[in-house]
Amino acid sequence: MKRFEGQVAIVTGGAQGIGLGVAQRLGAEGASVVLLDQNGALASEREAELSGDGIEAMALQADVTDRQAVEGAVAKVLERFGRIDVLVTAAGITGATNIKTHEVDPDDFDRVMTLNVKGIFLCIRAVLPAMLKAGYGRIVNMASISGKDGNPGMLAYSTSKAAVIGLTKVIGKEYAETGITCNALAPAVIRTAMADGLPPEQLKLLTDKIPMKRIGEVEEVVHMIAFAASPECSFITGFTFDASGGRAVY
Repeated sequence: MKRFEGQVAIVTGGAQGIGLGVAQRLGAEGASVVLLDQNGALASEREAELSGDGIEAMALQADVTDRQAVEGAVAKVLERFGRIDVLVTAAGITGATNIKTHEVDPDDFDRVMTLNVKGIFLCIRAVLPAMLKAGYGRIVNMASISGKDGNPGMLAYSTSKAAVIGLTKVIGKEYAETGITCNALAPAVIRTAMADGLPPEQLKLLTDKIPMKRIGEVEEVVHMIAFAASPECSFITGFTFDASGGRAVY
């Protein structure tokens, strides 16, 4: 199936983890994919790998918290391709975990909120004019089940992901009549480098909350993102999909 034939997709955090999985999937379904990542060297390596698989790819180094960098990257995408159909905001960090609120470093809290919330806002703000001009767009934000439930020991991360859910609702409603949809995905813990970096106690706590008693795989998340990013997702906007192994059922 080539649901993304002729389309251009920007994936933030596209050099690894869920972002890379999304880029591979959208590319396999016909999209030209842009890997927007702070690690420019790794993004270039992934660009070469995707190109070797017959996928048109473009690597761009940018800090998504830097407005000028984001707008400059979007300008380069438009210069090369002339369009932006899909934005998937997969870049994010957990910050310090396995600590209680009175132990949270305010600087770490700011860092998490800036990347996980402001970074998404800046990317969406930068691509919306092109999507509005085309009368079409799909925006998919990476939230987390912690944004719904709140994970003890993860104040900054949980707060940032709750903000992403709120941001998604607003944008979905604001552009509901334009052909642009904005949805989010709230996974439970997924097997990525981010999960590998969690303290064992924190990882066990998160896994024990999942009725399936296992963490999710990147491919399981990518399937849902691909739908939310596709033309098929035409009557859903402002919504947060779950991929939580039964942890959230509402």
